[in-house]
Amino acid sequence: MNIFVGSLPFRVEEAELRELFEEYGEVSSAKIITDKFSGRSRGFGFVEMPDDEEAKKAIEALNEKEMDGRTIVVNQAEDRKDTGRKRRY
Repeated sequence: MNIFVGSLPFRVEEAELRELFEEYGEVSSAKIITDKFSGRSRGFGFVEMPDDEEAKKAIEALNEKEMDGRTIVVNQAEDRKDTGRKRRY
């Protein structure tokens, strides 16, 4: 299951994000989205967990948890919808 994690503190690194979710099960990947020009965190990321039950437990336990003074948002990621906008690479 792909999990969206929002309102992350800007100093959090991918290893910390992975460790947070590994308390609930196996993590295939943890990615923090960064600004392509500055390289700084954009304050959100995605975690992939292969076991849906473990992922649901992690979502339930971590949604609205405080992390470094910020309340994080954790929920199942939705498939990206086509907005009609062209992506810039």
